[in-house]
Amino acid sequence: MRRVAKLSAAAIATAALAVTATACGSTSNDNNASSSPSGGAKGGIKIGLAYDVGGRGDRSFNDSAARGADKAAKEFGGSIKELTAKTSDTEADREQRLSDLAQAGYNPIVAVGFSYAPAVTKISKQFPKTNFGIVDSVVNASNVDSITFTEEQGSYLAGVAAALKTKKDHVGFIGGVDVPLIKKFEAGYVQGVHDTNPKVKVDVQYLSHGSDTSGFSSPDKGKEAAQGMLDNGADVIYSAAGSSGNGAIEAVSGAKGAWAIGVDSDQYNIPGLAKYKNSILTSMVKNVDVGVYDFIKSVHGGKPLAGLNTYSLAKSGVSLATSGGFINDIQPKLDAAKQKIVSGKIKVKTTP
Repeated sequence: MRRVAKLSAAAIATAALAVTATACGSTSNDNNASSSPSGGAKGGIKIGLAYDVGGRGDRSFNDSAARGADKAAKEFGGSIKELTAKTSDTEADREQRLSDLAQAGYNPIVAVGFSYAPAVTKISKQFPKTNFGIVDSVVNASNVDSITFTEEQGSYLAGVAAALKTKKDHVGFIGGVDVPLIKKFEAGYVQGVHDTNPKVKVDVQYLSHGSDTSGFSSPDKGKEAAQGMLDNGADVIYSAAGSSGNGAIEAVSGAKGAWAIGVDSDQYNIPGLAKYKNSILTSMVKNVDVGVYDFIKSVHGGKPLAGLNTYSLAKSGVSLATSGGFINDIQPKLDAAKQKIVSGKIKVKTTP
């Protein structure tokens, strides 16, 4: 739920930013709404959020970041300004988005997604007194907190679950875009499947390639890909594809005995996916909300986080959701696999 902040100096700055963004033409499809969970007390922290494609409401990656910012804004009496990327974005668009937020006095600014790395590298130098956070990439600057996760470790556990639950010895993986980050999900998942049962076949498909990021925001493509895998005999499908994964979940829900594995958020508990929840075996939860909250809290406390901060399986940065109770019967084996990863006995690959 988004609430409009009271008219104040912060609100006036927000209005000015909206005009600037519209005038430059770089954010014509951005979500320019302000969210102020706490009522936005005057003088409170002003949080800038630059979302990846899909934005708030993607029921996955961006929503997780939003939860962290909402918690911080509520706790610290702050307000939030949200801007959302488009699939047609250029580097100039991303730079302008961050620059607009910084010029309007938002601090900290969180760039949600690896595609912002070049823009954060450039804009953080132009605004050295502004604190930037970037999710899923590393930017080496004294005023940047690089918030990363061991996606491959959580995905390994998803692979273990898939191998233990498949009745056809055939599972699938759908990636949004074939970039190194999503390859980490694939690598961990496939390794987890094959370490558990080498006989299980894994189908892999990516929805878009290279600079085309539409694979993260095309539920129709996700649904089509999942249906193809189901038709080909797979009965457990794991998607790391942003809101495109919602389409995959929908397709799986229509196949008797098939399971979907969600990603980033605990998708069993996402209201917009409620009618499919009995087909969601588990979700590989990536606690982006924790990383975002920790960063904002550090800025509010006067000791901004900077450098590389990695949220691992050992630190509960990634995990498998247990909602629905569908993995209760295999939990001991999942716990054993987790312990082997944490102890270092299992080294999870980061590339396929």
